[in-house]
Amino acid sequence: MKRIDFNKLRFLVVDDNAHMRRIIRTLLQGFGAREVHEAADGADGLDAFNKFTPDIVIVDWAMPIFDGLEFARMIRQPDSNASPFTPIIMLTGHSKRRRVMAARDAGVTEFMVKPISAKALHQRIFTIVFYPRRFIRTKTYFGPDRRRNSSPSYSGPERRKSGNADPDRMRPGSEKAKFSS
Repeated sequence: MKRIDFNKLRFLVVDDNAHMRRIIRTLLQGFGAREVHEAADGADGLDAFNKFTPDIVIVDWAMPIFDGLEFARMIRQPDSNASPFTPIIMLTGHSKRRRVMAARDAGVTEFMVKPISAKALHQRIFTIVFYPRRFIRTKTYFGPDRRRNSSPSYSGPERRKSGNADPDRMRPGSEKAKFSS
């Protein structure tokens, strides 16, 4: 059975709702996390991201100054950011397909709809740690591969043409949280 060593991970929770930040912090600490930093808006979140270099970011969509999408886009700037591979979990109260697609296109790694459960949060973190998605760089996108499943036999209109996307390696930061029992 695979288990995550949460006390080796640094988290950043960015949400303008203090109650929601407290809930997420409590869940993460319940999982065993020891280092959980918080920010109340996108600007403070970006400052905290640069100061604490978290292993995983959990960010709300709707916030003042700049929202979670803008925050994700700023993180996913490989030429101006020291940690563009950091996994990002987006939280929102909206589950419409266009929102999920917009988050995916901004470079969000995982997507969660509020209200969240401890089980769902743990599963997202488990997926990030044990099944990291490779990163893709195109002319207009840098972030986790937006295609979760790849089938070599697929030949439809959405098939990637060779040479259009360069896979980058996931940074090994989440490796420190893995152990088997």
